[in-house]
This record gives sequence, C-alpha cells and structure tokens, in this order.
Amino acid sequence: MFFFDPTYLIFMIPAFILMGLTSWYVRHSYTKWSQVRASSGLTGHQAAQRLISTGSLYGVQVQGTAGDLTDHYDPRNKTLYLSNGVANSPSVASVAIAAHELGHAMQDAEEYLPMKFRSALVPVVNIGSNLGWILIMIGLVLRFTELAWLGVLVFAGGALFALATLPVEFNASARAKQLLAQTGIIQTDEEMRGVNQVLNAAALTYVAGLITAILQLLYYVFLVGGRRRD
Repeated sequence: MFFFDPTYLIFMIPAFILMGLTSWYVRHSYTKWSQVRASSGLTGHQAAQRLISTGSLYGVQVQGTAGDLTDHYDPRNKTLYLSNGVANSPSVASVAIAAHELGHAMQDAEEYLPMKFRSALVPVVNIGSNLGWILIMIGLVLRFTELAWLGVLVFAGGALFALATLPVEFNASARAKQLLAQTGIIQTDEEMRGVNQVLNAAALTYVAGLITAILQLLYYVFLVGGRRRD
C-alpha cells in the first residue's frame, strides 16, 4: 500500500535532516545572542514601541503570547505578539525578532504586494493541504488518474505558498536591520552581526520549508506518474 511507500522516505529524509539542522541553527543563534545585552538597553517590547512610533504605525498594538519563539504579527487586528522571552529581554536577539515582526507591520501598512499575495493563498493552502492528498489517494485506488493529478495540482498550493513566503520574510528582515541601525537600538558592529545571524538563521527555516514542500510535491508527482505507467 502506498500509505507506507518507502519511496516517500527517499524523498523526505533529506528534508527532515535539513529541517532538523535549520531548527538547531535557529535555537543556537537565538540562545547565543539572547545572552548578549543590546547597548541601547531596550527590551523587545520597548524596541517594538519605539519602532511603532518612529515608523508612524498608528493603530499597531503589542501584546504578549505564550510559548517560546512564537512571535508574529497578525494583520487582521494590527497586533504584534511577542513571546515573554523576547518581550522582556534587552538582548540583541530580542530586538532583532521584534524589529522583524515590525517589518511585517510596515509591509501591511504599505500594502506590500508579496504580502498580499501570500495572504490570498492562505485559504487555498488550507483547503489544498487536506483535499489534495485525499484526491490523490482516491484517484490511485480507483485508478482514476485524472483525479489523482488534480490532487497533485491542488497540493501544489503548499509549495507555492512556501515560495511566496520567501520575499515577504527576507524583506521584513531587511527592514528590521535598517530600522535597528537608524533608530540606534543597535549601535555596534558586533550587535549588528548578532542581528544578522539571528535573522539569517530564521530565514533558513523558510528556505528549508520550501525545499520540503517541493520534495513532497515531487513524491506525489512520482507516485501518480508511476501508477499511470503501470
């Protein structure tokens, strides 16, 4: 049965390894630079408030959220959510993460096109991630190849979303670095090196996510294509 197809592991083991390595690198970078105090002395929450004022991001609120490294910006209610470790720490890592999320708030305020495109894909991905593999399985069981290929096409929305995420995240990080330098929240080359390492590590997770999505999509293409040849 293809539910336990060992070929899946051939496609996905490299992705699992890559995701594990990037996750480790993010934790390593965050742990290292969370122990280095920013010379400005601002916590992640204070840095966010300063950047909101500097960027005239009126209406953007800052709230706490549970968990570790669960920081995010929600465009639906214009709220920046910071985890306790980021909000209350005056570290290089904390201000880097807070500034990155404020970069998303700036994108939202400017109606940044890649961000709008990614947001438009969300309902497609939510449907496709569940419906795609169901159509593939039904199509393979019933030997209805066209239905299986339709499932592959629907499932491809996840890879498209991962691809659309890259410019949004890279741009938010670029904005963060510029904001931190311009406002004096980051003041030394060493601190900026820490900001770069933290944000670059986070960016790698999105690259790994894209590679994982592509490999999974290729597996389904291989699976459906192989059944068609049979």
